[in-house]
Amino acid sequence: QVQLVESGGGLVQAEGSLRLSCLVSGTIFSINAMGWYRQAPGKQRELVATIGRGGSTNYADSVKGRFTLSRDNAKNTVYLQMNSLKPEDTAVYYCNAKGLIIAPRQPYDCWGQGTQVTVSS
Repeated sequence: QVQLVESGGGLVQAEGSLRLSCLVSGTIFSINAMGWYRQAPGKQRELVATIGRGGSTNYADSVKGRFTLSRDNAKNTVYLQMNSLKPEDTAVYYCNAKGLIIAPRQPYDCWGQGTQVTVSS
């Protein structure tokens, strides 16, 4: 009943920028936290950044100062602005949302399909 749709991935040169978007839809009562994770070929999925309902953010050390996470609660959307991209940022980026659904009133933890980000040197 909860669906996440990611967009904004693509191919970009090093030092370029991209903005990823994630829209959450469904019978949601609340979205308590949203985040972006990424997984490169042959590597484990890792946390990139998370944001709470009140706007507090947490970033992986590897992206601090380059990536900015924000959310529009009215639109149920989270954005990841990625600047100064590096080849090591190349990965599939997955959106995640945690919160409560309306019926039944239970927690959810859902993932999007992922969007490919490729940074060329």
